[in-house]
Amino acid sequence: MLLNKYSDKKDGAIRSFDFISNKLKMLYLIIGILCVIIAVIMLFPAIWIFMGGFKDVKELNSSMQLWPEKIDIRVLIDTWKHMNFMKYYINSFIIVIGSVICSVFFNGLMAYGLAILKPKGYKIIYTLVLLCLMIPSTGSIVALYVNICKLGMSNSFFPLWLGAGAGAFNVILFANFFKGLPKDFLEAARLDGAGNLRLFLKIVLPLAKPIVMVIVIFGISGAWSDFLLPYLLLNHSGKETVMVKLYLMQGLNSTTSITMIRAIIFSIIPPTIFFIIFQKKITDGAVGAGIKG
Repeated sequence: MLLNKYSDKKDGAIRSFDFISNKLKMLYLIIGILCVIIAVIMLFPAIWIFMGGFKDVKELNSSMQLWPEKIDIRVLIDTWKHMNFMKYYINSFIIVIGSVICSVFFNGLMAYGLAILKPKGYKIIYTLVLLCLMIPSTGSIVALYVNICKLGMSNSFFPLWLGAGAGAFNVILFANFFKGLPKDFLEAARLDGAGNLRLFLKIVLPLAKPIVMVIVIFGISGAWSDFLLPYLLLNHSGKETVMVKLYLMQGLNSTTSITMIRAIIFSIIPPTIFFIIFQKKITDGAVGAGIKG
C-alpha cells in the first residue's frame, strides 16, 4: 500500500521504475522507518513538556508516566492569566513584525545596490559584508549596547528592529538571488521611467518571493528566540519579550517547576503553529532559493 502511490510517479527523486528492484524497495522501507524513529526522538521532548504542563508538582515528581492522570486546560489558562503572558506575547509580536520588515527592506535594499546597481567601490563594500560573517554576534554586543545607550534608544524596540536590518548573512542571500534575476524586466522598467527605489519595490522584490520567504522565516525565528540583546535593552522596562520573561521567572519565589514548564509551553506554541500552517511555503521557499542561488 505504501509503495503503490509511486507506481505512476515519473519525476522527483523517487520514481516508479526505482521500485523494480526488491533491494531498492527494502532500502526505501528502511529509510522510512529511520525517518519515523528520528521524528519520534525529536518530538519527544516537546510532547513531554506539553503533557507535563497538565500535571501538578506531586504528580510530576512521583510519576514517570508520559500521559497525565487528568487533562484540564484550565490549569494552563490560570497560569496564562497569573503570569500575564498576553503582555509578553504582544511585545514579542511587535519585535517580530518590525524585525521582519526591516530585515527584508534594509538587507534587500543593500543587496540591490551591491548586486544590481553596482556603484563604484561596491566590491569593497561586499568584501566588508563578507568579513562581518567572521565576527561572532556576541563579540560586538558590548560596543553595540554602549552605542545604543549613548543614543538614548534603550528601553525601546527600535534597536532590535534596526539590528535585524543589518544582517550580513541576509544581505549575501539577497545579493546572490538578485544576480540571477532576468535583466530584461529591469531594463524595461527603467525605460518606463521607474526610479531605483520603485524598481526595487515593484519589480525586484516581487520577483524575489522565494528568497524573501526564506528571509522572513529566518527573521521570525531569530526575533522570537532572541534573548541577550532584548534582555539588556528591555529588562525592567515593561516591554520584556517571552524569552526574557522565561529567564526572569527563574528568580521568582512563586515560580514552581510546573509554572516553568507551562511557561515554556506558551513560548513554543507560536513557532509551532507558524511551522504547521506555512510548512509548504517554508519548504518551497527554501528549495526555490537554493535553486535560484
